Amino acid sequence: MCVTGKDGLIKLIEQYKCIYPFDNKFLDGDGYILTVREKTTLHYLEHKNLISHEIVFTPPNYVAHLTAKSRYGRMGLSFLNAAKIHSGFVGRLALELVNLSNDRQPITIRKGDPLMHIEFMTRDGAPSPYDGEYQFQYMSSEEAALYVDLMSGSFKEVFNKEDLEKRAASRVSELIHNE
Repeated sequence: MCVTGKDGLIKLIEQYKCIYPFDNKFLDGDGYILTVREKTTLHYLEHKNLISHEIVFTPPNYVAHLTAKSRYGRMGLSFLNAAKIHSGFVGRLALELVNLSNDRQPITIRKGDPLMHIEFMTRDGAPSPYDGEYQFQYMSSEEAALYVDLMSGSFKEVFNKEDLEKRAASRVSELIHNE
């Protein structure tokens, strides 16, 4: 396995919408910085799931890894997720956080704040795409349809369009945009 460099990541994003929507200003070294969908305040010892603004798609021949931005760690915010995104996963990420600040003060993360680094790594071996219950999480039906077409068209040998459509139909929710 090796980390995909910036030029390779841009190609992945352009070809497969691995990060959507995408903004050049959040490219960071060999990765991308995911932002949050809505403003949230975590009080001392409070646990919340923050949802990424961006949809993440990890092609079948990749895995992705997450690391929190250190600025939040210095404040006492702890990231609880397993730091892996399975190959074949598509959806917005639920970022599990808890406020462990020494000064016991609330920590506020605003809509659009950069929160989490994501890096894509190539994987060896036959594809074994994600088949769990969180596929298509926090996506609208239009967003899911876009990825069903992309996944079943670009990776026909791995994804069955009818199976993807069934899974998407059981999982999607219409998003409310407060923009």
